[in-house]
Amino acid sequence: MNFTLRPWTVKDLESLVKYGNNNNIAKFMTDKFPHPYTLEKGKQFIEFATSHKPVRLFAVEINGEACGGIGIHPQDDIHCKNAELGYWLGEPFWGQGIISKAIIQMVDHGFMNFDITRIFARPFGTNAASQKVLEKAGFKLEARFEKTLYKNGIYLDELIYSVNKKN
Repeated sequence: MNFTLRPWTVKDLESLVKYGNNNNIAKFMTDKFPHPYTLEKGKQFIEFATSHKPVRLFAVEINGEACGGIGIHPQDDIHCKNAELGYWLGEPFWGQGIISKAIIQMVDHGFMNFDITRIFARPFGTNAASQKVLEKAGFKLEARFEKTLYKNGIYLDELIYSVNKKN
């Protein structure tokens, strides 16, 4: 299935809420990803997403709608050569190879536009699908921290996957 990564716009508000308001997505995200995903939370996100230059947060557009998001978050201080990758995709589009291709595009974007040498992602130990797409995109498992995350009343393992810039 074809998709495009593009900057978020205010016109994406309805589709952001339509696809983002899904517990099957929220359960694998940090608590900063709201559930329920309201119009007000969507407005706040789009304001944040459109505030960075160069662009760090992109909509995953499918058939003219923003159906997911992907972003790169440069770190600071002694972690300044690293950036965290985050992503989500509307449930109707799962299992179609979209997000692994989007990750590859974001890795290229990150290394071209930011002074970084490593991009990492931190999927939950219970999110086998996310682990699989990271591996498919060339990320390697670096670490597993047992029961370090607390989400919805349960302790979860945190995994760290990364990819390094090729010299």
